[in-house]
Amino acid sequence: MQTYLKLMRSGNCLMAGIAAIIGVFIAYNIVVANIPYFSSHLIIFPFFDALKVFLVVFLVTGAGNAINDYFDVEIDKINKPERPIPSGKIALKTALYFSLALFAISTLLAVSINLICGAIALINSLLLVYYASTLKRTALWGNITVGYLTGSTFLFGGAVFYENNGINGVFVLFLLATLATIAREIVKDIEDIEGDREDGARTLPIITGPKKAAYIASLIGLGAVLASPLPYLQSLMSIRYLFIVAMADILFAVAVYEVLRKENPAKSSKMFKMAMAFALISFIAGA
Repeated sequence: MQTYLKLMRSGNCLMAGIAAIIGVFIAYNIVVANIPYFSSHLIIFPFFDALKVFLVVFLVTGAGNAINDYFDVEIDKINKPERPIPSGKIALKTALYFSLALFAISTLLAVSINLICGAIALINSLLLVYYASTLKRTALWGNITVGYLTGSTFLFGGAVFYENNGINGVFVLFLLATLATIAREIVKDIEDIEGDREDGARTLPIITGPKKAAYIASLIGLGAVLASPLPYLQSLMSIRYLFIVAMADILFAVAVYEVLRKENPAKSSKMFKMAMAFALISFIAGA
């Protein structure tokens, strides 16, 4: 059991599951705040569905990590020989069947919430397989896929309340998370350019050069910063959101400075990560 949890990277699965529950909580608060008072008190927080959301995201994340190891087995034999597949603790075909079973179980569980949640789970599952097999080694499309998958946490939370326009309520949060993640993923590719080149990958920094890739990442990050006041301006978030997201914006600016002026993608990536953490806190505080 422990070997399979290692294959899934259970720690990452746990964090993704917690983030998904936060997405449900934010979507719930937005939905309740934007419907008439006499109706809002009739909407009870869906604890059982929130638990299902946690399990779905936990399992989909684990399946994605497992299928990633399946396709990366030759690389991991050199770089990460202790991983379950290259170490021989789990057979290659067993890892594949295990991953596909997790995708299937999580999709069926998502359908039990509602059809919209089921559709998102299915699309994300297919994207994770395609990403692991192809997109992760391509220019920009892999970054966009990771950005979407990260942002879809909020879409999934909003889909729980789709009958009350929950997805519309959280769409701007999805957009902000997606843009910020794409920018960080490009910066990470700049950081990993040498290893990716040896692996035969065709990432954006390899094709355009690290400087142009840094400018593209900065423009996308700037887009996230410029769009960050929207949730407050749309009355989706309280003034608390605006104060805390300002801290995130400052960190985004520092991240851009580090990658453009200091040419330090490693530090820039860390600053992007910190900025995204503050952005998540601002979503929670402002909801």
